[in-house]
Amino acid sequence: MVVLFALFAVQKRGTGGIGKFFGPITLVWFISIAALGVWHIMGHPEILGALSPHHALRFMLAQPGTTFIILGAVVLCVTGGEALYADMGHFGKKPIRLAWFSVVMPSLTLNYFGQGALLLEDPEAVKNPFFNMAPEWALLPLVGLATMATVIASQALISGAFSVTKQAIQLGYLPRLGLRHTSVRDTGQIYIPFVNWALFVAIVLAVGMFKSSSNLAAAYGIAVTLDMLITTVLTFFVIRYGWRYPLWLCLAATGAFFMVDLAFFSSNLLKLFAGGWFPLVIGGVVFTLMMTWKEGRNLMRQAHEAEALDLKSFLDAVFVSPPQRVAGTAVFLTAESGIVPNALLHNLKHNKVLHEQNLFVTVQSHEVPWIGLDQRVEIHPLGRDCWAVTLHYGFKNDQDVPKALALLRGHGCDLEPMSTSYFLSRDVVTPTLGSGMSPWREKLFAQMHHNAGAAAAFLNLPANAVIELGSKVEI
Repeated sequence: MVVLFALFAVQKRGTGGIGKFFGPITLVWFISIAALGVWHIMGHPEILGALSPHHALRFMLAQPGTTFIILGAVVLCVTGGEALYADMGHFGKKPIRLAWFSVVMPSLTLNYFGQGALLLEDPEAVKNPFFNMAPEWALLPLVGLATMATVIASQALISGAFSVTKQAIQLGYLPRLGLRHTSVRDTGQIYIPFVNWALFVAIVLAVGMFKSSSNLAAAYGIAVTLDMLITTVLTFFVIRYGWRYPLWLCLAATGAFFMVDLAFFSSNLLKLFAGGWFPLVIGGVVFTLMMTWKEGRNLMRQAHEAEALDLKSFLDAVFVSPPQRVAGTAVFLTAESGIVPNALLHNLKHNKVLHEQNLFVTVQSHEVPWIGLDQRVEIHPLGRDCWAVTLHYGFKNDQDVPKALALLRGHGCDLEPMSTSYFLSRDVVTPTLGSGMSPWREKLFAQMHHNAGAAAAFLNLPANAVIELGSKVEI
């Protein structure tokens, strides 16, 4: 518990300072476990005969029922493979492939053969074969090294959770959450306090309920094998509909992996009531929250569209008898382009003025990782120093509205930061009985919307230049 708390407490500082030690420590770890394996293999080199798959095949034919049961234990030898890709977006595939094939896989293989050699010599060592491989004097240093390696591996997954959460927010599947950048050089290093401490609470619950890694194996096995099964299914859709490969090739390429993953997952289902339910419950809760948010946002959009006024026609009507124009630029953030933002209606109603320049800005997130600066801004003049602006972002881009609007220079629309105000509509969601979601989900969405992070902070708007005007939305 102390190690866990320390790990999550330092997340807000980022990994820039200590990250430089991760590689060397991890390399020492893999060299150490490989050396332990080689040491025991030298005592019983006949263990290398296990390289031949005929031993496993013979066992499967002789003991099919037992084979099915032990698949749930065998899969724990390859767990972690799915975590290789948690940081793929940060490093790319080349360094991951190099590290895996040159260091990680050889070290793991040698260590597992070493454990097998140890069991040939001393079957009683089955109680804890890994630590029993080490001589007595090396036991405590090995425990310390294992702890450091585990913390580093956990760090990769925590960083991956932050990245995936940010992408889910920008794709519209989660409400805005407070996000901090922990590195001025690497935009991929971020910290999301809510995700950090929610993970901590979930892991503390897991440790408290299961108490040991062996008891946790059932939960871990189902989580990992279901993850692998889902990934294989998604791979089919990528290579079939993304890469346009022939159907027979897609089925052949993913079918073999699907059968292997399905066998592992089915074996782990035997442990459903021994702890396997835990990750399924967590996954179910997260899925419910994500789909509720997505559907709730769609209902809000429909409610806005039902009462929407066409922006061009509205401005034409306003300028028949124009209001007082005041110096500066007003930026009205709107979810849908081409419609009148509520903030503009409230501003005209209560303040009865219009700025010299008016920008109606829509921020769009696309289902691609990156969109370059050359495609960031789309601008359409509406006349009388008014423009409709659309900002395009990939789900891995940082959404910075002032920085994007600075690209408008040269388009007849120059913004002076000191005289620019940002107007946002702050919607208050009211659940109603109707054709939307079930009442409990509408109430859940309303609560999520109420607790969502401020749009101003998420879009990196200057705090002293933001005006929020409220409106009620019934779903």
